[in-house]
Amino acid sequence: MITLETDRLKLRMFREEDIDAYAEICADPDVMRFVGGKPLSRTDAWRQMATILGHWTLRGYGIWAVEERASGTLLGRIGFLHPEGWPGFELGWVLSRQSWGKGYATEGARRALDYAWNELRRDHVISLIHADNHPSRRVAERLGEKLEGETELMGVRALVYGINRASSRTS
Repeated sequence: MITLETDRLKLRMFREEDIDAYAEICADPDVMRFVGGKPLSRTDAWRQMATILGHWTLRGYGIWAVEERASGTLLGRIGFLHPEGWPGFELGWVLSRQSWGKGYATEGARRALDYAWNELRRDHVISLIHADNHPSRRVAERLGEKLEGETELMGVRALVYGINRASSRTS
């Protein structure tokens, strides 16, 4: 049960009581526009939470629930995934629309990236981002990630941003 903290955020494991807030985030078409392309039902949000927790068991790392420390509000998710057939060790983020524009994605992802370098001993991290998702592209760039190419995931073109430990500002 790995928990990370920043000044404003707590990155922690998902809990059963997160389902209401997480389902609301996943039901927002604006949030899901670039993550699967469509809102998720409550059942699908629950399945996604279960998949996230299973990734921790299978890989030893995964995605954290992101909680605002001051309020305890669930803001979304940030973390790592590398399921079967994935192009690399990915750092991703999805936050509620109410959280946008506050620097939470960069803050949480920067802390996660530090964990990847110093605890997981990773040498390279990627972020797969829809070409039209300019805010996420800016987050990747603020993290020091550079555009490395393109790939296709589940029939959708994605840009591959990446960073090496040696060039990271967080190492």
